[in-house]
Amino acid sequence: MSIADDPDRAPARSHLYAMGLSEEEMRRPTVGIASTWTGTMPCNLTHRDLARHVATGVRGAGGTPMEFNTIAVSDNLTMGTPGMRASLVSREVIADSIELMGRAHQFDAMVCIVGCDKTVPAAMMAMARLDIPSVLLYSGSMMPGTWRGREVTIQDMWEALGERSVGRVSQEDVDDLARHACPGAGTCAAQYTANTMGTVADFLGLAPFGVGDIPATAPEKKAAAEQVGALALDVLSRDLRPSAILTQDAFHNAIVSVAAMAGSTNAVLHLLAIAREAGVELAIDTIGAVCRAVPIITALKPSGPYTAADLWRAGGTSLVAARLFEAGVLRDSVTLVDGRSPADVAASAVGTEGQDVVAEVNSPVKPPGALAILRGSLAPDGCVLKLGGRPDFVRRGPARVFDSEEECFEAIQSGRITEGDVVVVRYEGPAGGPGMREMLSITGALVGQGLGESVTLVTDGRFSGVSRGLVIGHVAPEAWHGGPIALVADGDTVVVDSARNALDLDVPAEELAERRAGWTRPERPVERGVLSKYAATVGSASDGAVTV
Repeated sequence: MSIADDPDRAPARSHLYAMGLSEEEMRRPTVGIASTWTGTMPCNLTHRDLARHVATGVRGAGGTPMEFNTIAVSDNLTMGTPGMRASLVSREVIADSIELMGRAHQFDAMVCIVGCDKTVPAAMMAMARLDIPSVLLYSGSMMPGTWRGREVTIQDMWEALGERSVGRVSQEDVDDLARHACPGAGTCAAQYTANTMGTVADFLGLAPFGVGDIPATAPEKKAAAEQVGALALDVLSRDLRPSAILTQDAFHNAIVSVAAMAGSTNAVLHLLAIAREAGVELAIDTIGAVCRAVPIITALKPSGPYTAADLWRAGGTSLVAARLFEAGVLRDSVTLVDGRSPADVAASAVGTEGQDVVAEVNSPVKPPGALAILRGSLAPDGCVLKLGGRPDFVRRGPARVFDSEEECFEAIQSGRITEGDVVVVRYEGPAGGPGMREMLSITGALVGQGLGESVTLVTDGRFSGVSRGLVIGHVAPEAWHGGPIALVADGDTVVVDSARNALDLDVPAEELAERRAGWTRPERPVERGVLSKYAATVGSASDGAVTV
């Protein structure tokens, strides 16, 4: 019985009348439109407008839209500050808030509008929990900026700080670059975390292929949003729920997309978290095995020259899917939200003549190995290496140990890190941070100083999708819980052997036992509120850093 016809729901009807709804509208299916709009960053700035267009599509298809909003945290604005501790925490808060609204208002279907990094996985986590017919709309990338005759993105900004510290650019140059790097609304302009996860949503099947490719400010985005609103009613009519979409094969395809497009290391955390919410078994080593087998076929920043807008013009994620499907690395027994299969997407893909953004699998941009999962005496539960298609290597070097990101950044900027060092940053894990801050300030500084390929960075924290260089994150167990990374001392030899997927500390077991006997967890200011709750309930990065 609809709310319009149930005698006992008269009090509820009174509030719906107050909102201007008619009894006919009350009888229609209700579609919750979850927007992650915020006026604190460009990434999600278009969401209120997109929500209106989605609502138009819902009404046109016979539904009643109900818009609501949730939070979003800017990774770029908080980077290198204590505010970054809120970033990964926000993933849980966003997922919880969307879930709560869905449970409270018992929507028949849902559209989630997402953009910046944590909003994308958070929405997918909530969709999996609620398991009502749902569609995800990725709001799209910003366009690249232009500075002194070349295209630039936020990556250039962070690396400019390192260049400034060694005199390659002036502060005036950095300030001028800042005025041009980000020309308008949208997510960061290449295959950084937001676009990586937007692509994952396509390959998982929760978002219609190609809609997320459309840049945030492109005129085509509004019509696409209306189509997504109409699609929500179609999905409802088919009773297609996330539980029918989020299968083992769907996760395999999503991992393939991360590997083939040299995506962000954050995808490892987020895929593990989404799988957990969907009740799908996924181990961190499975992600590593797929990444080892799939070549990199896109030349996107940060590991190539192109931006997300270039990918859109070249043929988008549909063209990537076509290349991968033709090579037999995608699984076709997957139902996508628009009713198609990967084979259908591949058949419909159109590549722009002469494009070289997306390559063939048999002549890739780089060999297999976008990411690798390492284990060993320094990371018994695993960690993530951004291999980036490099040839396998062995790297031995002396540890330079820091107990916070700030200490490490100051050492880099003052010239105390040199070629061959292994920089170890600890107590930045999920519980230890708390919040597992990204280390873009560090990786950007190292690359800017020309040390990106000669210095190895190891941390129980994580990295921005913008980060590049020899970076190893998500070391587990983390230092706060007494993981081996807590026992590393300055000058210890750290060994990275990528061919063996190994990260080891070359210190005798007896010495480590003595250190462990004397180890005490460092003191930190007592956290209150959400960070305290998070630190008390968050799990290991090797399981997705989810709260329990």
